Amino acid sequence: MLRIGQIEYANCTPLFHVLRERFSCSGYEFVTGVPAELNRMLLAGEIDVCPSSSIEYAYHPERYRILPQLSISSVGAVASVLLFSKVPVEQLDGCEIQLSSESATSVNLLKILLDQRFGCSCTYTTAQPGTTIVGEGSAALLLIGDSALRASLEKSDLFVYDLAEMWHSWTGNPFVFALWLCRAGVAETAEIKTLASQLIQSKELVPVYMEQIAASAKEADWMGYDRLLSYWRNNISYQLDERSQAGLMQYYVKCFNGGLIAAVPTLQFTTPAI
Repeated sequence: MLRIGQIEYANCTPLFHVLRERFSCSGYEFVTGVPAELNRMLLAGEIDVCPSSSIEYAYHPERYRILPQLSISSVGAVASVLLFSKVPVEQLDGCEIQLSSESATSVNLLKILLDQRFGCSCTYTTAQPGTTIVGEGSAALLLIGDSALRASLEKSDLFVYDLAEMWHSWTGNPFVFALWLCRAGVAETAEIKTLASQLIQSKELVPVYMEQIAASAKEADWMGYDRLLSYWRNNISYQLDERSQAGLMQYYVKCFNGGLIAAVPTLQFTTPAI
């Protein structure tokens, strides 16, 4: 039984929906969680494969292999990784920033942007799960996933910054938030190769079924059908092409330059079934 981590964010819904609808998943066990939790489980060997925070690969490249042609990324605004700030981003130098505990990739992206793009030296605290309001002693709050999407629907006098949009305007490259990672020990098994092939096929079919998926998706209850469909079509990409890989490597280099990772990793891929 192949243990697959499943992130229960709106950005993952279409791909998992098509995978379950188009292929027999009788040999798969799906384990749900937020990115940080699934990262820990993958590293501990409690699951075998999942869409994992891209920074996790850089932390332990010897432990993982990447399923090819797959990511959760964006070219420009992603809409679900947002900084809510009491002041303009250029004025955050010396301020305290509250961070989401759900994804280290977005946390490190924010640190890179504030330090290397805006020249801000900030202090950081981890917000309690479920926090959606900037604390009294803090200047800004980073939210990701559905929490960010929900908060963006509320009227507010805060400045709102889309981290992927800031990255794209700075570098010209897409930003890769998640890679499909598997444990190195199972990377060449028939089960992983088959799953990789099924996921690639599912990715290509997502646009065909997107309207149907949105019509029945639970996220439409609070986002609305049109907004959900727009999010999937205009903000989320499942591609991992050459340009996306260039953006990913640029992110790793900036993480290394900022002392956030020990070394810049090389990308090692599995081979999907033919």
